[in-house]
Amino acid sequence: MNASEYSKIYDGNFVIITRIKSELENNGIIPIIKDEGESQRLAGYGSLNQGFQEIYVHNDELDKALAIVEVVKAEMEASS
Repeated sequence: MNASEYSKIYDGNFVIITRIKSELENNGIIPIIKDEGESQRLAGYGSLNQGFQEIYVHNDELDKALAIVEVVKAEMEASS
């Protein structure tokens, strides 16, 4: 993953990340999910950020992805 080709659009707990990932995929955007806590666990190290993940998308899809994130966040705030 070349950092200049992808941008982080959201970071948070895996529940919200899963919801956003689903909406992105429903709109034809394939996100990259980065989970350093899981990577550290698999490598045998402890981690303080279990369940914390980041979503990256290709820069070509950035505007569309950010709009989807805003819709999901608004829906989650309205339901809480």
